[in-house]
Amino acid sequence: MSTTQSRFHNFLKAAPKTAHPNPERYKWIVLTNTTLGMLMATIDLSIVLIAMPDIFRGIGVDPLLPSNTFYLLWMILGFMVVTSVLVVSFGRLGDMYGRVRMYNLGFALFTLFSLVLAMTWMSGTNAAMFLIIMRLFQGVGAAFLIANSSAILTDAFPEDERGMALGINQIAGISGSFLGLVLGGILAPINWRLIFLVSVPVGIAGTIWGYTQLREVPFHHDHHVDWPGNITFAVGLISLMVGVTYGIQPYGGSTMGWMNPFVLITVLGGIAMLVVFCFLEVRAPEPMFRLSLFRIRAFSAGSISTLLSSIGRGGLLFILIIWLQGVWLPLHGYNFVDTPLWAGIAMLPLTAGFLIAGPISGYLSDRYGSRPFTIGGMIGAAASFALLGVLPVNFAYWQFALLLLMNGIAVGIFAAPNRASVMNSLPADHRGVGSGMNSTFQNSGQVLSIGIFFTLMIIGLSGTLPGDLYASLVAHGVPLRDARRVADLPPVSTLFAAFLGYNPMQHLLGPQVLSHLPASTQSYLVSRAYFPSVISGAFKHGLQIVCSFAVVICLFAAACSGFRGPKITEPVHASDGEDSGLFAEPEDFV
Repeated sequence: MSTTQSRFHNFLKAAPKTAHPNPERYKWIVLTNTTLGMLMATIDLSIVLIAMPDIFRGIGVDPLLPSNTFYLLWMILGFMVVTSVLVVSFGRLGDMYGRVRMYNLGFALFTLFSLVLAMTWMSGTNAAMFLIIMRLFQGVGAAFLIANSSAILTDAFPEDERGMALGINQIAGISGSFLGLVLGGILAPINWRLIFLVSVPVGIAGTIWGYTQLREVPFHHDHHVDWPGNITFAVGLISLMVGVTYGIQPYGGSTMGWMNPFVLITVLGGIAMLVVFCFLEVRAPEPMFRLSLFRIRAFSAGSISTLLSSIGRGGLLFILIIWLQGVWLPLHGYNFVDTPLWAGIAMLPLTAGFLIAGPISGYLSDRYGSRPFTIGGMIGAAASFALLGVLPVNFAYWQFALLLLMNGIAVGIFAAPNRASVMNSLPADHRGVGSGMNSTFQNSGQVLSIGIFFTLMIIGLSGTLPGDLYASLVAHGVPLRDARRVADLPPVSTLFAAFLGYNPMQHLLGPQVLSHLPASTQSYLVSRAYFPSVISGAFKHGLQIVCSFAVVICLFAAACSGFRGPKITEPVHASDGEDSGLFAEPEDFV
């Protein structure tokens, strides 16, 4: 081992701080700091999402050019892909070298790269690529935070209070995704760099606070890094997610790229690599992904429920933004430049539902067990999706707000008890890796959900949008050849235009076509009302397909939650290195 490696190893192995003299006070310090960390990490995901038009304008990149779709997708999804890939490994490092130490490192990294992102000096596609790469490094810091926060909370709180603590932490993470929309809508029009800079003072304060106040819980950590498992898992998951992101882009004459050889190779290759990963983990003496933990019924049922719920609702944020920014707000007189802020404000009932239901359901699940809350939460989420699917595109806002509140309450009821059930079921020395595994299911489900939701929405748009757009343009005097050219553009371009709050008609028709039309017609075609009106019918068709899928997946998550068993009083000690399936024999269940 080199001198540098030896010093780093000694740093990681350094003796932990002594236990806090006041455990009762310390647990609230832990809850406050970890909740701040989760909130900061998740706000930064959605704040970029809502600020995308201002970012692209700021760096001088046209987001509607097909060649720039790559930058749009990876600026959003790259952060999520990195956290999905790394949370298990970083949870494992927390078990080996100290959860607090890894968590504090994550806080520092996240803060550093937030500052670097705010200092971007380039422009054009070079700036877009720089932002994507720095967002990947920012995601590394977020992965340290996400992987270890639940384990630190579980160490600090007694079993009968963990549901409440994990509920607050979990709901902070979920609600941060929606609070970021409001912050992005406020800060990005002032200066897009502010969306990254806002995290810096919070991150500095949280880093200093964590290093001075958080304490390690002594435990045996004589483990080794499972490099074959880490490599095959990372390659497999990245390959699969790259294939999903490129699958929603046009290919040749097709509206999507699912028949693209590159997409097929990456998706099938990713699945094959994950199968190899499972074989390696069964035989590894110190596996990264402890399959033996799946012998614990509460862990396996909770983790699969996490995956299904994330797939069922992970794309909701994107669909709501498209609905509000691209259709509803312009139809109600809002300028496109103002729609990001008002879209964030319009979705506040969803955040309110999370904040109301999460801590309460976590507290009640400590007393009555998690199963009734997780089942009921997913059934409620399915009902809210069903009602969203039948809501008119040009709805009355109070109806929309009630359904968002219902969805937020339902997911809040599910999330906290489900995470508490998973963490309570784990042996103490595997809480870091178990938390990372559960977070991997959640983050991977969100990325897959985005790909699935976009695919289903594009399928819905493809069925009716070309005909609707062609007929409308011809009716307003656009020459047949130009109307056909615009109508035959890939629906994904229309979807991204709505997502970004653009009316692309001036860009698509161009001055050559518009100049030959009457002034009143020109004005209407490029107005904020035309584009939302013409896509609303096709959007409704796609929305019904997406919501139907979400209903089915949420009901599957509810059914899976029913298999988690009664309230856990003591964690099961799964056998390390044992070849185990999804469920063990009944006598192995808690």
